[in-house]
Amino acid sequence: MATQLHPKPQCSDAEWQARLDLAACYRIFDMLGWSESIYNHISLAVPDEEGAFLINPFGLLYEEVTASNLVKIDVDGNNIGGSPYMVNKAGFTQHAYFHRHLGERANAICHVHTTATMAVCSHKDGLLPTNFYACNFQNQIGYHDFEGVTVRAEEGERLLRNLGDKTVLMLRNHGPVVMDRTIQGMFVKMWALQRACEIQVATLAQGEAQIVTQDVVDVHQRDLAVMTGQGGAGVFDFEAWKRKADRKDDSWRN
Repeated sequence: MATQLHPKPQCSDAEWQARLDLAACYRIFDMLGWSESIYNHISLAVPDEEGAFLINPFGLLYEEVTASNLVKIDVDGNNIGGSPYMVNKAGFTQHAYFHRHLGERANAICHVHTTATMAVCSHKDGLLPTNFYACNFQNQIGYHDFEGVTVRAEEGERLLRNLGDKTVLMLRNHGPVVMDRTIQGMFVKMWALQRACEIQVATLAQGEAQIVTQDVVDVHQRDLAVMTGQGGAGVFDFEAWKRKADRKDDSWRN
């Protein structure tokens, strides 16, 4: 596809690298089928500019996002980078709660509406320990009851309370919010959550599921923590998918 070119913004090397990583992440999400028309967001803190964040231009498909056309905003969603594009402020409201109050813990945030994750968010029991990936997340995710479109500032306190010390919040009847200190860590966490939900949906379609007991979950999570370090906390995964994005269409680097 022909992606509209934009001049490279005047920015630091650190911000440009963040722009490249975030643009790649949007393309990867699109390749994996995790986009939702022009909606949903992945936001990333600008590493050397406190209170500044990068987000997708509202109105573009994920496959149209590039490093240059990402919009730099403050925590209130105001354009502070001179971009000609608008931002879906209502959509960023939810991200802003976490960016404002959680600091580095929420440097990178995504919110998706994939069929599998929304299905699990809509199930009364949420994510069950029925498969390898689901066991990664037992007692590691929070749940927040549906209150309608997340645009009211007063809901933020409840979002934070229900997240607690976790980094994944399942918005019931809606979809997950996944965050991490790095975009690589956020990506690999989202990938594992998506797989967990896909497998749960397929499993429950067969009938009664085999539930993994808590003692086995505890051992699984203990050993997984050791193995995760060998994968570079998502770095290897993310770089591999960036190479795939390049082979498909490297215009995200513009």
